[in-house]
Amino acid sequence: MKKLCIVMAVLLLPLQLLAQFKLSGRITDASGGNALPGANVVLDGSGNGATAGQDGYYEFRNLAAGKYTLRVSYLGYAQVVRQVSLQADTQLDVALAQTTHRTGEVVISATRASEKTGTTFTNVSKEEIQERNFGQDLPYLLEQTPSVVVNSDAGAGVGYTGIRIRGSDITRINVTVNGIPINDAESHGTFFVNMPDLGSSIQDIQVQRGVGTSTNGAGAFGASLNIRTLGLNREAYAEALNSVGSFNTWRHTVSFGSGLIKDKFTFDGRLSKISSDGYVDRAFSDLKSYYFSAGYHGKTGMLKFVTFSGKEQTYQAWNGVPQDKLETDRTYNSLTYENETDNYQQDHYQLHYSKDLASRLNLGGAFFYTRGRGYYEQYKENQKLSKYGISPVVLGDTTISRSDLIRQKWLDNHFYGATYALTYTDEAGKLEATLGGAWNKYDGDHYGEVIWARYASNSEIRQRYYFNNAIKTDFNIFGKATYQLNEKLGLFGDLQYRTINYEIEGEDDNNINVTQQVDYHFINPKAGITYELTSNQTVYASYAVGNREPVRSDFTDQPLADRTRGVQPEAETLYNWEAGYRLHGSSTAILGYNTRYSVDANYFFMDYKNQLVLTGQLNDVGSPLRTNIKDSYRTGIELAGSVNLNDVVELSSNLNLSRNKIRNYNETVYIYDENYSVEGTTENKYSETDISFSPAVVSAHKLEVQPVKGFKAALLYKTVSKQYLDNTSSEDRKINGYQVADLRLRYILKPSFLRELEVALLVNNLFNKKYEANGYTFSEQYAGDPTRYDYNYYYPQATRNFLLSLGVKF
Repeated sequence: MKKLCIVMAVLLLPLQLLAQFKLSGRITDASGGNALPGANVVLDGSGNGATAGQDGYYEFRNLAAGKYTLRVSYLGYAQVVRQVSLQADTQLDVALAQTTHRTGEVVISATRASEKTGTTFTNVSKEEIQERNFGQDLPYLLEQTPSVVVNSDAGAGVGYTGIRIRGSDITRINVTVNGIPINDAESHGTFFVNMPDLGSSIQDIQVQRGVGTSTNGAGAFGASLNIRTLGLNREAYAEALNSVGSFNTWRHTVSFGSGLIKDKFTFDGRLSKISSDGYVDRAFSDLKSYYFSAGYHGKTGMLKFVTFSGKEQTYQAWNGVPQDKLETDRTYNSLTYENETDNYQQDHYQLHYSKDLASRLNLGGAFFYTRGRGYYEQYKENQKLSKYGISPVVLGDTTISRSDLIRQKWLDNHFYGATYALTYTDEAGKLEATLGGAWNKYDGDHYGEVIWARYASNSEIRQRYYFNNAIKTDFNIFGKATYQLNEKLGLFGDLQYRTINYEIEGEDDNNINVTQQVDYHFINPKAGITYELTSNQTVYASYAVGNREPVRSDFTDQPLADRTRGVQPEAETLYNWEAGYRLHGSSTAILGYNTRYSVDANYFFMDYKNQLVLTGQLNDVGSPLRTNIKDSYRTGIELAGSVNLNDVVELSSNLNLSRNKIRNYNETVYIYDENYSVEGTTENKYSETDISFSPAVVSAHKLEVQPVKGFKAALLYKTVSKQYLDNTSSEDRKINGYQVADLRLRYILKPSFLRELEVALLVNNLFNKKYEANGYTFSEQYAGDPTRYDYNYYYPQATRNFLLSLGVKF
């Protein structure tokens, strides 16, 4: 704390709060008077620019007397230009009229929450994403949002990264880009390493916590990330961004946009390359990506094509570091084969269309196709040749049945479908109703090949030793509506029907037949209520039900006996209650300065039925098993607040306090004999225990100061309490809590020959803490020995490191 106070004092030392002349005001919608947060406000010829805050407020300080041209623009609205003669502090409010161009994406709007839906969400703007974006993966750009915990296999935020929201991992977080599902249809995971530098092409992100609103793709079972890529840019632009940092980290990004051509057409593009050696030994990443969009914007319709792609090669660091090496060799990597790498490419193609069918009715739809293919390569010692379909090698009296070899495990898949949304708004603006849905199909091949063997026998080049195919069809339809009963009271309702057909045919990598088929039918109702206490205070409550099908491994890793009897894992169900309070406002009464402030408080109760969790049991070939737990829950409060003084000092904090429990949990520990064959099991019963990877306390804090125009210094502080590696609440199998501070410095210049020049520095882990953010465990016992042996593995995060970036905008 002493170090923290010193840094805060240094940051605040040059604070200058005096200004001679000031120009300020609010940017609003001309038709409804609603604030337009994020509106762009520029003083032509002065090099000064500002972005309207959440309440639409903007401000320029330290302006000399004279005449100025104020230019205000906002996506979907006509630009306004005003002449200002400044002789004293002046307030100038500007109301923008909606443009005649169709710019909105109906499918995206249909799956997002609003102030009227009674759900819990956080909107992250383009500006917030840009100031956090130094080339690290997308989860790190969301680290400061409520209830979020992130981690990195390689330790530095580049390569394979993970995110948990309220303790739910990425397989329970529904991710969409422009309303199109991104989660893998089988594992339900989203691999941000396949979308490197997507943050440079994002307009905004909405993070919904809990079940949220109806959306497309795998069911939201803890949270949703609704990502929108770049919107309409009316002015042409070009940008170049380069970063360099610790662990030989480099990032090169070039972006461009045509602006609005002939008042109808737009083009945007980006090329990126990111590389890093990683904090962990040999955990390098080599990432390449592109983004391109082309749009037609008419008076009543819009047609937009979006494509983005990522190609990655990462050295495998997913084995983690054994607990006994954390003190002596934190960067230890057990893998040494030079090409022990993961190689994957994922291409996304989206075609969006929206059309005003009538003055109050509009239709939006999208077609999409996602192509994924790649493999990870492994060196394996002393493998049975028979497992790979290779005959033993006979040399005289010697028979060789085992060999060292190199294998590749492949995924080759196609994912395609369509989404739609039809939205109606009544003339009085009280009712907004949407009918939407989606159909998509996944067709994926899983196979393995041997590319080298010390004793090859009768094997072929690229000897294929297993193959199976999976086909999954997902259909959903939903209807939702908000209705304003009066000026203060609003209601929200949402009903979704979803059906899934999933088929697997073939053998897995252990030569076990995994052929099976299953159907699921889900009904997911949601309801909410909002009440406006005052013009800037709202309370809300909601209830939602979410259902989710098991993931691929729940089917393929079942014991053979269960599959033979037709026993299949059950779907999970979540009953989610949310209640909260929102306050957003501005005042001049705080310290005498123009102050913007916000407070958000939320209570949640997430009641799970048949949640799938690890039990400690193994299947016939040693793969860990999950089983349905009848009763488990998460409950807690989330607090978030911010205060901004004259855009000179900003302080924001959020805090999650939660209780995450499983009732009546049974754990299985295997007992092995001297030949490491299973001799028996021990079962441990728990009446109530903690859900793994669910810290009871998570907080994030930011103190940012702007002592001079264009220069910002921010201290970021993150705290995460202890987490358990399994579901037994054992102190022997846990991740210790940690507190980490980052320092971010940004200086923006606006010379006459450039639109913007930015120099930024990010110092991660400022106080050089040693900590781990993720891990895993397994336990064993041996015949005749009552001792339980725990094997804990961790993912150490990097000690103090930096990223320096230079950005140029034309």
